[in-house]
Amino acid sequence: MTKYFLTIDNGGTNTKAIVFNEHGDQMGSEAFPTPRIEEHAGFHEIDLNESWKAISNAISKVIPKSGITSDEVVGVSCVGHGKGLYALDNNHQIFMHGILSTDSRALALAEKFESKVSDIYPISHQHVMETQSPVLLRWLKDHKRDDYDRIGTILAAKDYIRFRLTDNVNQEYGDASGNNFMDLSKQEYSKELFDFFGIPEMFDKMPPLKRFSDFCGGVTQQAAEQTGLKAGTPVYAGMFDIDACSLATGVLNDDYFSSIVGTWNINVFPSKTRADQDSGLMNSIYPTGSNLVEASSATSAGNLDIMIKTLLSEEIKNATAHSRSIYDVLEEFLDHTDATFTKTIFFPFLYGSNVAPDAEGSFIGIQSNTTKSAMIRSVYEGIIFAHRYHIEKLLKVAGHKPKAIRISGGGTNSKAWVQMFADALGLPIETVKGSELGGLGGAMASAVGTGLYADIDEAVKQMSQLKDRVEPDQGQYKIYTQKYDVYLDLLHTLNHGWAKLRDMQERIDKQ
Repeated sequence: MTKYFLTIDNGGTNTKAIVFNEHGDQMGSEAFPTPRIEEHAGFHEIDLNESWKAISNAISKVIPKSGITSDEVVGVSCVGHGKGLYALDNNHQIFMHGILSTDSRALALAEKFESKVSDIYPISHQHVMETQSPVLLRWLKDHKRDDYDRIGTILAAKDYIRFRLTDNVNQEYGDASGNNFMDLSKQEYSKELFDFFGIPEMFDKMPPLKRFSDFCGGVTQQAAEQTGLKAGTPVYAGMFDIDACSLATGVLNDDYFSSIVGTWNINVFPSKTRADQDSGLMNSIYPTGSNLVEASSATSAGNLDIMIKTLLSEEIKNATAHSRSIYDVLEEFLDHTDATFTKTIFFPFLYGSNVAPDAEGSFIGIQSNTTKSAMIRSVYEGIIFAHRYHIEKLLKVAGHKPKAIRISGGGTNSKAWVQMFADALGLPIETVKGSELGGLGGAMASAVGTGLYADIDEAVKQMSQLKDRVEPDQGQYKIYTQKYDVYLDLLHTLNHGWAKLRDMQERIDKQ
């Protein structure tokens, strides 16, 4: 009898409920935009009750859509964006919005803590980011003390969904270790970290830790009525979305790097050793048991989505009128242009940057005759350059080039963009079968949890299937490298201007 697994993938841009079979084949998917609340500049929140209603609805639709019944679902796992903050009170009730991983309210606070990161790097092996839960908790303590004092349990995105399914609260090692909560060597929460961030009272608010394939409870009767799942269906801990996507692409060791082209620009490789503080990289616990070295920032495809809506409103209307997607139109455009098409440089810093903390999105090299086409192509290229910036740091730590970079995320839907990645990075790019790879990683967690596969290595071998390999065009690589060098020079030139821009805006706001 075929076994089926349900994954809820709670991403920063889109949330999905996906069904897979034991071979990793995607049987059905139901997606919706993650409901984002942006009441103030830099504040990116989510209504947790509305989110659960939308997820429940998606689950109830995807099971019949997959041609199965709820009785055939043998395991459920949740996958979610890392960082951010999802808090409940002492009675496990919702009292505040969740905070998404693109939130930047605590930027100044993160800068202050990062200036002293040498105090904690030997413990967490993490740098400090404004979206990490400890930083957001400290921001709440300083600015919303009533909310801070009501916190009874601290969760990550996927943990909240698992709680709604089971009524049990847990964190998972991958998420917690990537969020500056844990002593990586001892693999436990660290009181020293909570003291460092000035939130010692939060240490006792942390729920028990679980491994990705650990059983976390059965679907409750209430959740069953809301979702259409069978009461008692096993729910497993699931994964940090970085881990899930990387495993879904078959990345088990440093022979391959994983790049996620999604809301975030995420680039990782599993390693037997940890990156040091001077590398500027992050470390976390990978489901294989190894260390995961990470270089990431909010500088990827989320920028493209915004710029398409901003620049191409008429083109979107025209495409819709002809029953086409704007992405189909753009695919043809990319196919018929190359690295020589535009000199315009785009910095994909609409949600944050991977250089100066204050750096913001910018077009450089615009003239009176610059076309929207030139600007849009520069957006595609700028996102790739932001990935290259991170990947070059990984290469220094790894000490060797990977056999290929395996990519996942929305960017893989464009064959032309995948080719641009290969050309601009000068490395082979591989993709795997399936469009919902974060969901596939979650299904692997369920497959191991149910005992279908002995460990994650076996699950990967049985459920991940290579689709394409794209080789770089060396001629294009040379041109892209010239453009990338200019990209870096411009970043360096503007390095001292970003803080002045922020200071100016703060002075204007106070007037």
